Amino acid sequence: MDTALGAPPLFAVDEITKTFRSRQSLWDRLRGQPLPIVRALNGVTLEVARGETLGIVGESGCGKSTLARCLVRLYDVDEGRIRFEGGDVSTLKGQARRQFNRRVQMIFQDPFGSLNPRMTVGQILGEALRVHRMRPAAEIALRMQELLDLVRLPPDSLDRRPHAFSGGQRQRIGIARALALEPDCLVADELVSALDVSVQAQVVNLLLDLQSQLDLTILFVAHDLRLVRHISHRVAVMYLGQVVEVAPAEALFSNPRHPYTRSLLQAVPSLDPTQRRAQAAVLGELPSPLAIPSGCAFHPRCPHAIDRCRQERPRLRRGQGSGEAACHLADSLPAWRNEAPA
Repeated sequence: MDTALGAPPLFAVDEITKTFRSRQSLWDRLRGQPLPIVRALNGVTLEVARGETLGIVGESGCGKSTLARCLVRLYDVDEGRIRFEGGDVSTLKGQARRQFNRRVQMIFQDPFGSLNPRMTVGQILGEALRVHRMRPAAEIALRMQELLDLVRLPPDSLDRRPHAFSGGQRQRIGIARALALEPDCLVADELVSALDVSVQAQVVNLLLDLQSQLDLTILFVAHDLRLVRHISHRVAVMYLGQVVEVAPAEALFSNPRHPYTRSLLQAVPSLDPTQRRAQAAVLGELPSPLAIPSGCAFHPRCPHAIDRCRQERPRLRRGQGSGEAACHLADSLPAWRNEAPA
């Protein structure tokens, strides 16, 4: 597996799976039917190099957020292994687990729901600093002011509660709370999707500045392809709980090697109002995670599918170019031509 920047991987994800039991109707219960199983992650393999930004994209329900939560151990995986600096995170206990939790921080999608409305910003930041003993008691007030400066919030923010701030400011508070623990890695789950477009660029540019200043590794989960292209060194594309393509951002956007990646890029609306697509970029409906198709999960919607695609699941592999694609036909697809560039 490729990583960026020539660094050894900070995270290494090896064939992880995660399932959830779905709801069952009363009729199915009376008939003794087994509980439906949702396969949220279905053999994800991925590496993240220290200091890079890895964008993770895909349709809603593809497993992006589940992967993010598994990486920070909000969920435990069913099978496979997640390694952090070479160590299996599932075996961490006690002080080692606390240290991992401090070094890998998650920033959640909803800035309105991820902050305690009864606490002031000072209490929110101070709690993180005290619980993890990041500073002596006498230095906590100074450290909180430093955190406000980092995320560009006014000094008087400490005495105000979250409801007094805009959505973009609340997301900055969430970033400051994560930075209070001096992490090595930030996992940003749809960081700006709940914000106005005018505010999104400010928050993303702040994140880029913080990465450069603090030498952070960032996993950036998003559905906005233009945003992902702007912020990421590499991009991983997910489909039905699987990573189907990983490549440097510019390589992936200029010459995608998986048919699903091509469909995603073609589905991006053009900024030119005179350009209208005559047909849908992605054919058919997204299959249910309760019944993932055999072989390549994308084959029911792929215009290039052959019998092998229906029978044999492709694995990520290198071919022509600098990335990896899980497609039997990756090196024989027609030349890429995107009518609606991201």
